[in-house]
Amino acid sequence: MKSKYNKISVVLILLTLVYVIYLTYISTNNLLVGATISENKQGEIKIKDVEDFTMAYYAGVQKGDIVKNINGQNVKSINIQMNKLKNVNSMVVDRNGHDIEIKLNLFNDRNFSTYLIPIIFYVVCLFCCFFIIKINEEKNLKSALVLIVFLLSASIAYISAGGSAKGDLLSRCIMLLTLITVPLNYLLFLYHYFKELGTVLFSKKVFVLYLFPTINILFELFRSRLSFGDFIPKFNLISFFLLFLVVAYYFIVILRRNKDTDQAHIIKVLVVINILAFSPFLCLYLIPYVFFNDYYVSSFLTASFMLLIPFSLVYQFMSNKIYNVDFILSKLKYYGFLALTPTIILVTTIELLREPEENFYNLKLTFLIYILMLAVFYYKEILDFRFKLKRVSERFNYQDSIYKFTQLIRNSSSLNQVFGELKTTILEVTLTSKVYIFEVTYDGNVKAFDERDSSLIDDYQVLLNSVTVEIGKITEFNQGFAMKVGERGDRSFVVLCLSKMNTPRLSREEISWLKTLSFYVNVSIENVMKIEELMNHLEDLKKQETNPVWLKKLMFTIEEKQRSDLARDLHDSVLQDLISLKRQCELFLADFKKEEPCQLEVQDKLHQMNEQMSDVILMTRETCHELRPQLLYDLGLVKAVSKLAAQQQERAPFHIRLNTGRFTAALDLDTQLNLYRIIQEFLSNAMKHSQANEVLIMLISIQNKVILHYEDDGVGCNQEEGGGQSMSMGLSGIKERVRALDGRMKIDTSEGNGFKADIEMEL
Repeated sequence: MKSKYNKISVVLILLTLVYVIYLTYISTNNLLVGATISENKQGEIKIKDVEDFTMAYYAGVQKGDIVKNINGQNVKSINIQMNKLKNVNSMVVDRNGHDIEIKLNLFNDRNFSTYLIPIIFYVVCLFCCFFIIKINEEKNLKSALVLIVFLLSASIAYISAGGSAKGDLLSRCIMLLTLITVPLNYLLFLYHYFKELGTVLFSKKVFVLYLFPTINILFELFRSRLSFGDFIPKFNLISFFLLFLVVAYYFIVILRRNKDTDQAHIIKVLVVINILAFSPFLCLYLIPYVFFNDYYVSSFLTASFMLLIPFSLVYQFMSNKIYNVDFILSKLKYYGFLALTPTIILVTTIELLREPEENFYNLKLTFLIYILMLAVFYYKEILDFRFKLKRVSERFNYQDSIYKFTQLIRNSSSLNQVFGELKTTILEVTLTSKVYIFEVTYDGNVKAFDERDSSLIDDYQVLLNSVTVEIGKITEFNQGFAMKVGERGDRSFVVLCLSKMNTPRLSREEISWLKTLSFYVNVSIENVMKIEELMNHLEDLKKQETNPVWLKKLMFTIEEKQRSDLARDLHDSVLQDLISLKRQCELFLADFKKEEPCQLEVQDKLHQMNEQMSDVILMTRETCHELRPQLLYDLGLVKAVSKLAAQQQERAPFHIRLNTGRFTAALDLDTQLNLYRIIQEFLSNAMKHSQANEVLIMLISIQNKVILHYEDDGVGCNQEEGGGQSMSMGLSGIKERVRALDGRMKIDTSEGNGFKADIEMEL
């Protein structure tokens, strides 16, 4: 039962082989002339018409020739049927009073379209049937048998045309049977193909149209007895045309019903292939012949376009990738519109300039075409700019989708958000219905990012591991594709895109777009995971109640910036206002003394207010300097510390000794600021708590080290108790700055024995 359909297929193929051998025999013995004859008033056989691209056409037979003998025999002794010449190997014709001998040979280079193309078409169909049978050994599909019947009927109809033209009745009947059933066989294939996919496209009643070929064959058999016998050939072509219209109608109905389903894309592909395959035969031969008794191109040449059908159908049936027809059609519309204007101009120009006797004609034509092509390219650039790359289809505006995606992930703070936006973007642009994210480790273990997708791991584990080689690596398969979109450490993140139907083959633009998308996603993954790792690290440090060195540096940098901004604001606003107010007060006091004597009491009050403003101005300046030691920025740490010690000495009840003679290290600004703040804090604590008489500060650099020594002879403190809240807070700030400098601090103090501190840091 498993090979039932394949057995039937093999039998049909063998029958067609026998028939092809028969056609080859009659083709080599009854050579096609392609000439229609009639008897004139003198009883002579005259060539009435010569069919283009046939043996007679290539041999040089012309309309009006008088046939004198065929194969060396008198023409009247030759059997003539249906106004056709048969059994012709050679003949002599009278042309304008001259006898011309014409020899015909099947195997010449001009007989390509009349015999070799149909044979090639048949051989191609046989190869396609072989692949279908091989695949169907496991699938056992009825649609495979119908597809083979369709391919064989199309090829037999094509190859039978040669035998029919020679007057062979069997060939003509078989040609009618196969040719007229070609559209119906195609429709039958679609019915079973989609039925196996779970979709019933239309009712089976439509196949009552298989009665059409029977009627055509009956008419052909009794053609000589019918009064309208000459109309039979056209009737046969009209039958084929009507059945083709029926198939086209069902295609339109099917496409409308399934425009939002997974089958819509396949139907579009089939429609395009049918149009490309049958349009030349219908437009260039059938319609002109039926309505105007003439044709533009021979049926042998136009029928050769049917080669597209076996290739496309077998390609689809073999469950491989199909081309993205929407993208191709959208490009075709654009380039068709672009080429319309230059084509019209070019044809018109050539027609107007077509004067072969004119000198330099070719040079002029070359120049005009060259200028025109330059204008076309420029015009294309303008269109690209005007349409902003939306000339194809809005669905496939890849640049716009990339821009939209980057805007969406800009505020993403977790992998869930990044992957969510990635899924949405892929579903909007590609022809896939589901997108899954998996995490693959270097040892090959696969884990679903969403635990609900774990059931897919067994089916796609090998595929998911195959794309972990590099970012943007894409592997396509029948129902989708897999792509690596990021990595972190030993983990790779892979996106799996699936569809219920076979997805289109990814175009070059789609592959480039997906690779670009994967690089953006990888950067986002890196940033998000770094932030997550940082937050986790900060949480751990929070639990340990300590901060990392880099965070301390960052905090102190921010603090110094705030100090600097505040000092600048004070200097530029408050201090300037105070100075202006003091100046006005001094001017008023000077004028007040000149005009009239005033009471000493009022004058003293004014002097007192002026002195207070002077103190406020001085204090504001000192505050600005403390917030932002400008001298440190201008002249360096040593000068700034020296000025700080001098300022403190004016107010301090103790003597300050500062030793910076052995300090020669070149430090960055942040390190200098931190050392300055440490010394500032030491002196501030000494003013508030030490009750010392002597304070010693030493700042030295030895090899790759910087050492800061502070010592006073004050009351000291108990290290365990911290010496009071205020002093404890000051020491805490010093310790934090030392940690920020990645240094070490040693404190030696006790109650009544003064305070010593040594700070050491590596350069």
